[in-house]
Amino acid sequence: MIISHKHKFIFIKTEKTAGTSVEIALSQFCGDEDIITPLVPKDEKIRQEASGRSAQNYLIPKRKYSARKWAKLLLKGKSSKFYNHITAREVSQFVDEDIWNSYFKFCFERNPWDKVISWYYWRYKAEPRPSISEFIQSGEARKVSAYSLYTINHEVVVDKVGLFENLAEELETISNQLQLPEKVVLPQTKGGFRKDRRHYSDILTAEERAAIATLFKREIELFHYTY
Repeated sequence: MIISHKHKFIFIKTEKTAGTSVEIALSQFCGDEDIITPLVPKDEKIRQEASGRSAQNYLIPKRKYSARKWAKLLLKGKSSKFYNHITAREVSQFVDEDIWNSYFKFCFERNPWDKVISWYYWRYKAEPRPSISEFIQSGEARKVSAYSLYTINHEVVVDKVGLFENLAEELETISNQLQLPEKVVLPQTKGGFRKDRRHYSDILTAEERAAIATLFKREIELFHYTY
């Protein structure tokens, strides 16, 4: 997640949408006061090699603490932080109202059938794996739903939800919107785990297709995804 005061944007990071690559690329344009949440060490190394800024300023201001967060600090000594896949609802609570209302807020979404396959091979990188059907039935597939990250009370609260399927074009549009000084170039981060490169429609059974459609009904209706 990034909150850039320099370029006045808020990037909400969703699962399995090249979020880490986008975050690393955007961090190259950030300033000293911008908020950048930590990545895992391997990805922080990639960010460093890409001349991006490392994690910084991600402690939540104590003036924004709720009673629960004060209790956590006093009882456990743990400060509250902005984190990787933080929700828009939380961000709106932890930044000043004028920032939330005036900054350009965006994230990315992905065809849910394709997203579930990508998540399956990332979650189980090697054999033995459960079957895709077992994976879906276990509730694991639902964990990559991003709907709650960019909505509040079922209302989309970001200014743009870019589609992963058109990532290059979406990034160009966003770059122009933000008037970034250079083109956003994505580094190669996660990947290589999915060995079956067939289209998802050639992998999923009719039952699996229907189960995913049920789990991601809101996203499918919102973005008019078709199988």
